[in-house]
Amino acid sequence: MSRRTGIAALTALLLAGCAAVPKDSPQVERLQPAALGLDAGSAAIDANWWTAFGDPQLDRLIAMGLSDNPTLEKALARVRAAEASVDVRRADQLPQITVDGQSTYQRFPEKYIYPPPYAGAAWPITQVQANLSWNLDLFGREKAMVAGARASAQAARLDMAAARLAISASIAQTYVGLARADRLIDVANGFVTTRQQALRYVQSRLEHQLASQFELRQAETLLAEAEQARSRAESQRDLLIHALAALAGRGADFYPQVTAPTLALDTPPTVPELLPADLLGRRPDLLAGQARIDAAAAGRQVARTDFLPNVNIQALAGFAALGLGNFFNLGARTYGAGPAIHVPIFEGGKLKAQYRGATADLDAAVAGYNEAVLGAVHDASDALTLVRTADKDLGDQRRIVAGLRETARLDQVRVSTGLGSRLDTIESGFRLLEAEQSLAGLQADALTRRIQLIAALGGGFDPTQPVPTASAETH
Repeated sequence: MSRRTGIAALTALLLAGCAAVPKDSPQVERLQPAALGLDAGSAAIDANWWTAFGDPQLDRLIAMGLSDNPTLEKALARVRAAEASVDVRRADQLPQITVDGQSTYQRFPEKYIYPPPYAGAAWPITQVQANLSWNLDLFGREKAMVAGARASAQAARLDMAAARLAISASIAQTYVGLARADRLIDVANGFVTTRQQALRYVQSRLEHQLASQFELRQAETLLAEAEQARSRAESQRDLLIHALAALAGRGADFYPQVTAPTLALDTPPTVPELLPADLLGRRPDLLAGQARIDAAAAGRQVARTDFLPNVNIQALAGFAALGLGNFFNLGARTYGAGPAIHVPIFEGGKLKAQYRGATADLDAAVAGYNEAVLGAVHDASDALTLVRTADKDLGDQRRIVAGLRETARLDQVRVSTGLGSRLDTIESGFRLLEAEQSLAGLQADALTRRIQLIAALGGGFDPTQPVPTASAETH
């Protein structure tokens, strides 16, 4: 066959292979921010937002969690695997060179095509050959595979950023719970002290036959309840310390190192008051969903190129000989080069099914992203409402505590002037301590709701900055 005839045949094969690309189209559209009713502003949250709480121990715990937490280490491992996949796909675009060698000792039959002296004797067959293969990627299949691998790697990096946000938010919320437990222990100690005083007062009245056994048993029961509340608060504090150690990637030896929090429960940090327009571009989990859409789109493109011809350049050079003595002879050399073309003609519907599947995967990625977007808007809206509710409850409770403090002061004045009973001061003290216990809980709730809102808005993640790679995180 002449060179011109060969080129014509190859061209005909290429044209024949471009005929049967299906027309299946995606059926799910990505949600746009304009359809979600977001505000026109943007959320300004510091990258190290937890430093606003002003507690060095919290800063230290979050730094530990962001370096040693097993969840984050798992996410980093996924990033490394995704980055390695990108390198593999890039390598597929380059010429591939290999060297193969073998030596086989083989007996040749007398009743076959080999003449004497080979027939009926055993001879070594030795072959060493260098091979070159280069996929020309005329229709962009390898390029699409690289693009898909890059998008998957970016999704893994964004998953890591989302894991960092979740870890920092979990540590901050747990730490606020620890501060609340410490505050409740202090309040419970006040309860115990007050109820001990009440019990001694009832005992004194009983000695003077001014109280009954019922009042004594009631005072003893109230003291037992106060001691039980203190015991529960202390147990809760221990459990929260255990949780902090686990989040920081530490064991039981770390428990004694966690001291009482110094963050101020009564000074919550400022947070956005409306859902920002950049919500979808701030949350790393949503950006990871967008990257997965890109990866699925690249996979669909790969499935599309499977319908088209695949052209490789192949070459070989080496030595092959029958018998070791002949191997070192120049006559044993061999070489060759030329194109190799694969054209799909009939695959039994396999390629069409793969293309439909890739299109469905793209639809699934878009639908998953849309679901995550609606969930993010829902979470952020709930967090905003809960922040406002917590602030209102906290304001009401502060007024209640202020009123009870004034009541307790006036009762004490009445007792000191002989116009009131000591029982009145004990009762007002009980009510004040209970109100202060509720105040501590609402203060902690206000901080926790703000942390949840910060997490729902994407924390301090900055989409304009490059996401750190696994190698940067581990060095």
